[in-house]
Amino acid sequence: MTADVRTGPAFGQPGTVLTDHTFTVPLDHRQPGAGQIEVFAREVVPAGRRDGGAGLPWLVYLQGGPGFGSPRPFGRESWLNRALDDYRVLLLDQRGTGRSTPASRHTLARQASPRAQADYLACFRADSIVADAELIRRRLTGDEPWTVLGQSFGGFCTVSYLSFAPEGVREALIGGGLPGLGATPDDVYRVTYPIVAERNRRHYERFPADADRARAVARHLAGHEVVLPGGGRLTVPAFQSLGRMLGASRGSDTLHYLLEDAFTGGVLSDAFLARVGAELSFAEAPLYALIHEACYAQGAATRWAADRIMAEFPEFDPAAAVDGDITFLFTGEMIYPWMFETDPVLRPLRDAGEELAQRDSWPRLYDPARLAASGVPAAAAVYYEDMYVPLALSEPTARAIRGLRPWITNEYQHDGLASSNGAVLDRLIGLARGTA
Repeated sequence: MTADVRTGPAFGQPGTVLTDHTFTVPLDHRQPGAGQIEVFAREVVPAGRRDGGAGLPWLVYLQGGPGFGSPRPFGRESWLNRALDDYRVLLLDQRGTGRSTPASRHTLARQASPRAQADYLACFRADSIVADAELIRRRLTGDEPWTVLGQSFGGFCTVSYLSFAPEGVREALIGGGLPGLGATPDDVYRVTYPIVAERNRRHYERFPADADRARAVARHLAGHEVVLPGGGRLTVPAFQSLGRMLGASRGSDTLHYLLEDAFTGGVLSDAFLARVGAELSFAEAPLYALIHEACYAQGAATRWAADRIMAEFPEFDPAAAVDGDITFLFTGEMIYPWMFETDPVLRPLRDAGEELAQRDSWPRLYDPARLAASGVPAAAAVYYEDMYVPLALSEPTARAIRGLRPWITNEYQHDGLASSNGAVLDRLIGLARGTA
């Protein structure tokens, strides 16, 4: 089976030529007759080639998330510049993201019930993304295998690819995305909360005045009803969740600049609220909130794991910081049920989110036996201080995938692929080919 495709006219950017493709794929690959959706992808080739890039092998890029579309490039920038030296690149908008058939409060309203919405959303995990990629690969490459580059959640998808369709993979390159093969969501958060606490400590060590600033904002929110420009409510837990930016290379600086001028005349400034609203809104990626915990699930229900496990770490209790003198700690890349109350784009999907949290029929995402027998050249950047995909879960997986060469480094944070100007990708290519 191959995917039907519509191809748009090519257009140029500095140093590149881009072509848009839209593929029709089954909603549920296990039941191909149960409906179809569209998946969008953008082909990027270097400008000036006589063959138009046809002589280059394909590389498909799987974005992090879940729930975010692929990058919208402008010329040969970031890791794409290095990739185009060797590859013809396909930037895939994973199902439900970007220009693919959307999964949002508007489109999901067409489903008959929250249970039907949850059943629909259950088709948007790594296993379905891999099945989409395989249909697209056969359509574009003439059934030749291609290189898969996965960042973060895209790395999770790449490990699923090696588990269930390794014949489609020529090389596997992973940046900050080696999942724990058997790790439950509970396991993930028991590892990540202490890492987030340490990241808070380092932030306040760099910016000591931010401890008082953060507590002042939290105390103000505890005593006032604050509405963000987009209509969301800024509560103490919502403010606390800004800590998810601390795992990026510039995240601590961004948080500091946000806090340093939070107040104007004793109230939270409009500029502060506008920037906070942009950081907290799920308007761009509602799927991120809906299936974030589900992207770890294999068999058992997640039952709002981040919310439950937080109780094991009382230092994150915001009330203790608001009412007492302990340090206010920001949380990390966690999804909480209250988000479906405070964010207007999630509020209509609250019941679907609850259905997903209680769902206990999740299929396996990885095949350890097949990974142990893998013959695909593979390389992974494992970031020593990664706040989102912890080293403690990635290292065993690196050992479990036959032929995978890990590069464990503290030179970069989780966004190293994008922030390194091609250096991380160059190292991964060299590792996979045995030249680095």
